[in-house]
Amino acid sequence: MDNDCVVVTGASGYIGSHIVANLLLKGRNVRATVRDAGDPERVQHLKNMRISDGGSLEIVEMDLFDSESVDRAISGATDVIHTAAVVIIRSKEPQSKIVDPSVIGTENVVSAIEKSESVERFVHTSSTAAIRPEKWDDGDILTTETFAKDATLELNPYGLAKYSAEMVVRDWHEEIIKERDIKMATIHPCMVFGPPLSPRHLKGSLSIIMMLVNRELPVLLPMQINIVDVRDVAEAHVRALTMGINGGRYLTVGGEMMWNEISKVLKKEYPKRKWPFRQVPYYLALIVCAFHPRVSVSWGKRHLKNKLYWNVEPAEKDLQMKWKPIEETITETIPNILNNNWDDSKN
Repeated sequence: MDNDCVVVTGASGYIGSHIVANLLLKGRNVRATVRDAGDPERVQHLKNMRISDGGSLEIVEMDLFDSESVDRAISGATDVIHTAAVVIIRSKEPQSKIVDPSVIGTENVVSAIEKSESVERFVHTSSTAAIRPEKWDDGDILTTETFAKDATLELNPYGLAKYSAEMVVRDWHEEIIKERDIKMATIHPCMVFGPPLSPRHLKGSLSIIMMLVNRELPVLLPMQINIVDVRDVAEAHVRALTMGINGGRYLTVGGEMMWNEISKVLKKEYPKRKWPFRQVPYYLALIVCAFHPRVSVSWGKRHLKNKLYWNVEPAEKDLQMKWKPIEETITETIPNILNNNWDDSKN
């Protein structure tokens, strides 16, 4: 595959950037799509990546809502890894700000793949949110046989976006496979931690870490956090291009910790910094949720106190994945933040 081109959409994003880095180290030819090629926060870390012999990097502008730009970006490629999406949990305009970018963007991507006769492999970045139903019991273990069919615009717009986008991919693949042998897989990460490569990456999953770094909360919610290393997520995407079953659905989860346990890991590694570690009782946590801009009481009732687990055996079997220890992932998230002064704290 020395002369093959891999298109990575959303290449400036957290997962997308690590996928690009992974491919370049493997000597692949990468076409990285970004929304604004003139924005240093989107492209400088890509330009600084090490490229192994035989590899190359091309950075192109692409707007997911502009089908012509998507067509141009994908034309001539043999592989497409679609990571571009909005990572927003709540919005006053959930349809236009959360759901539409994922669904319309994915529709344009699969349309471009269909128009291009060169694409042979397609990997789509989904989420555990596309799997997790609204109702689940404490201690449940979810598998890739479950779909978030009950996600609603009012209660779970992000889950609706990820589920709907995945259905676009799967419905399209079911039809096109009748005419063309295109390999497809979807990857489903949980909360993704690990080294950020740009200050842009501190949003989304890493906002959990940044709340600790910046001491935004004096106390922590009784919340279990499922964690996977961003480098493992990138590796799973790249492996899924050539490994695993056609139409495979792969959960990527390395482990889980309570929020205060994450803080204790960081306290041990960085003892000179102040870290919040006290956990508030459940009912008091619901009051905190009521006044916090990023969450709500309804979210708290669904996610706090109860614990949820994920079956990652398909990824371990089909993709031969082995997960980095989550303690290592947590501690290795911090150096780039502190060394580049990306934190807002005064320490």
